[in-house]
Amino acid sequence: MTARLADYVEAGYELTPDERLEAARMLRLSVDQDTDGNQTEIDAAWDDVIDRRVASVIDGTATLVDGPASLAQIRAELATRRK
Repeated sequence: MTARLADYVEAGYELTPDERLEAARMLRLSVDQDTDGNQTEIDAAWDDVIDRRVASVIDGTATLVDGPASLAQIRAELATRRK
Protein backbone atom coordinates (compact mmCIF):
# COMPACT_ATOMS: atom_id res chain seq x y z
CA MET A 1 0.00 0.00 0.00
CA THR A 2 1.39 3.38 -0.94
CA ALA A 3 1.71 6.16 1.61
CA ARG A 4 -0.92 8.15 -0.28
CA LEU A 5 -3.39 5.27 -0.11
CA ALA A 6 -2.60 4.65 3.56
CA ASP A 7 -3.36 8.32 4.30
CA TYR A 8 -6.61 8.05 2.38
CA VAL A 9 -7.68 4.92 4.25
CA GLU A 10 -6.73 6.44 7.58
CA ALA A 11 -8.83 9.53 6.80
CA GLY A 12 -11.69 7.23 5.86
CA TYR A 13 -11.74 5.79 9.37
CA GLU A 14 -12.83 9.21 10.62
CA LEU A 15 -16.02 9.04 8.55
CA THR A 16 -19.30 7.71 9.89
CA PRO A 17 -20.29 4.22 8.78
CA ASP A 18 -22.84 5.68 6.34
CA GLU A 19 -20.22 8.02 4.87
CA ARG A 20 -17.78 5.12 4.47
CA LEU A 21 -20.43 3.08 2.69
CA GLU A 22 -21.16 5.96 0.34
CA ALA A 23 -17.44 6.50 -0.32
CA ALA A 24 -17.00 2.79 -1.01
CA ARG A 25 -19.98 2.80 -3.37
CA MET A 26 -18.64 5.79 -5.28
CA LEU A 27 -15.16 4.27 -5.53
CA ARG A 28 -16.64 1.02 -6.83
CA LEU A 29 -18.63 2.93 -9.44
CA SER A 30 -15.47 4.73 -10.55
CA VAL A 31 -13.72 1.38 -11.06
CA ASP A 32 -16.68 0.08 -13.06
CA GLN A 33 -16.60 3.17 -15.26
CA ASP A 34 -12.88 2.69 -15.86
CA THR A 35 -13.41 -0.89 -17.00
CA ASP A 36 -16.50 -0.05 -19.08
CA GLY A 37 -14.32 1.99 -21.45
CA ASN A 38 -13.64 -1.12 -23.55
CA GLN A 39 -17.28 -2.21 -23.62
CA THR A 40 -17.76 -1.06 -27.22
CA GLU A 41 -14.84 -3.22 -28.34
CA ILE A 42 -16.08 -6.15 -26.28
CA ASP A 43 -19.58 -5.86 -27.74
CA ALA A 44 -18.16 -5.68 -31.28
CA ALA A 45 -16.06 -8.81 -30.67
CA TRP A 46 -19.11 -10.70 -29.38
CA ASP A 47 -21.12 -9.53 -32.41
CA ASP A 48 -18.42 -11.02 -34.66
CA VAL A 49 -18.50 -14.33 -32.78
CA ILE A 50 -22.30 -14.49 -32.93
CA ASP A 51 -22.31 -13.66 -36.65
CA ARG A 52 -19.77 -16.43 -37.38
CA ARG A 53 -21.68 -18.98 -35.33
CA VAL A 54 -25.04 -18.13 -36.90
CA ALA A 55 -23.47 -18.27 -40.37
CA SER A 56 -22.03 -21.73 -39.65
CA VAL A 57 -25.46 -22.98 -38.56
CA ILE A 58 -27.13 -21.51 -41.63
CA ASP A 59 -24.55 -22.82 -44.11
CA GLY A 60 -24.54 -26.26 -42.47
CA THR A 61 -20.90 -26.35 -41.39
CA ALA A 62 -21.72 -26.34 -37.67
CA THR A 63 -22.04 -29.63 -35.83
CA LEU A 64 -25.24 -29.29 -33.85
CA VAL A 65 -25.90 -31.29 -30.69
CA ASP A 66 -29.20 -31.27 -28.83
CA GLY A 67 -29.39 -30.23 -25.19
CA PRO A 68 -29.71 -33.64 -23.50
CA ALA A 69 -26.92 -35.07 -25.66
CA SER A 70 -24.56 -32.21 -24.81
CA LEU A 71 -25.32 -32.57 -21.09
CA ALA A 72 -24.62 -36.30 -21.31
CA GLN A 73 -21.32 -35.58 -23.06
CA ILE A 74 -20.31 -33.07 -20.38
CA ARG A 75 -21.23 -35.50 -17.60
CA ALA A 76 -19.19 -38.24 -19.24
CA GLU A 77 -16.15 -35.97 -19.57
CA LEU A 78 -16.44 -34.90 -15.93
CA ALA A 79 -16.76 -38.51 -14.81
CA THR A 80 -13.54 -39.49 -16.62
CA ARG A 81 -11.68 -36.59 -15.01
CA ARG A 82 -12.79 -37.66 -11.53
CA LYS A 83 -11.25 -41.12 -11.90
